[in-house]
Amino acid sequence: MAVSQRESNGKKADTIQAVVLIGDEVRIWRMRRAMTQAELAKKASVGVNTIVRIERNQTEPRPPTIRKLAEALRIDTSELVR
Repeated sequence: MAVSQRESNGKKADTIQAVVLIGDEVRIWRMRRAMTQAELAKKASVGVNTIVRIERNQTEPRPPTIRKLAEALRIDTSELVR
């Protein structure tokens, strides 16, 4: 979770931004399925670099990508987004 401050009518306000990092879950499930990053990328119709960046938590995948990954891994999306 990230905390940031922003100006609102001259006053500073703390806001909390929830960031869902699913990279660890994607990697764990991919390894459970004995898949390479390239195999997962092909099954999910995304680029290998996308898988690499997701697993390193360098990018937050959009919901359609999360659905594709879950389908490729044969799991429910709730297994990735906890």
